[in-house]
Amino acid sequence: MIKRLTLSDTDIVEQLWSLQHSAYRLEAQAIGLTEMPPLPDTFDSIRTSSDVFIGELSEDGELLGAIAVRDEMPGSMEITRLMVHPNHLRQGIGAKLLQYVLTNHLDKQEFTVTASPQNAPAVALYRKFGFRPVRSVQSASGVKLMIYRLNQ
Repeated sequence: MIKRLTLSDTDIVEQLWSLQHSAYRLEAQAIGLTEMPPLPDTFDSIRTSSDVFIGELSEDGELLGAIAVRDEMPGSMEITRLMVHPNHLRQGIGAKLLQYVLTNHLDKQEFTVTASPQNAPAVALYRKFGFRPVRSVQSASGVKLMIYRLNQ
């Protein structure tokens, strides 16, 4: 079941924090990092985030994946996170979450997301939905990233 996540729910925030760390480790491996830069998010920074989190939950309440979005300029939305629990990869969860955001924000003409070009599964997913690379940037840790944009 996909639904908006309530950040006042301690269990949900703990699951988000854990999910982010699990997914981050896999992404770091996928892009060839031998040393992972620390993630800046804490329990409190997630709980007080202005991002909107949407999650795929199992019947027993386990968070299988989540996407976070943030309104940018009028008509524009940034996807700030898309993460799937390592035990549930390749089950279409990321695609369902991305589709949910696009379908439920028809008022937005533009979506952006940042990903490493070396993260082949993420890039393939975004390109499948029509995202195109627009600009290369470098993270604080020196990782090359690409900004992808979708115009609806």
